[in-house]
Amino acid sequence: TIANAAKLKLELMGFKVLILDGDVVRSKLHCNLGFSKCDIEENNRLISELCVKKKLEYDIILVPIISPYRKSRSKAKNKIGKNFYDIYLFADLETLYDRDTKGLYKQARDGVIDNLIGVSKTSKYEPPDKPDLKIDTKNNSINDSVEIFINFVIKKNSLSESLK
Repeated sequence: TIANAAKLKLELMGFKVLILDGDVVRSKLHCNLGFSKCDIEENNRLISELCVKKKLEYDIILVPIISPYRKSRSKAKNKIGKNFYDIYLFADLETLYDRDTKGLYKQARDGVIDNLIGVSKTSKYEPPDKPDLKIDTKNNSINDSVEIFINFVIKKNSLSESLK
């Protein structure tokens, strides 16, 4: 939701923006991968490679995925380089249960699925130690979260342009 709203605003500002949504990429390109730790790490690796392939075509690439492992995020940062930013959108579990747009939290609560990241005992989420930006989506509205994100992107893009 935040990535899609940000993309529209950034495009209105003249940026060429690509979204590599985790669900879309997984369903179209990485449909052979499941949700084991190994498959999640592989999916994240492949997405970072896709970013590298596409980075000359776009001003900004947004990657709204759950990347639960610090090691995977570190590898992505090393692969992508200086314009990689770790954006940590977070809310407490109760808020996520309340939102549950895909019904996954209900399924996890009902025992239908047992590998929901951040909920399952076997699928832990490792929060970033030092994210480049942290947005509390429980206490910020969608619009406020989008504005915080857009301001960050504009600031980073301005810094990047001034270094050229």
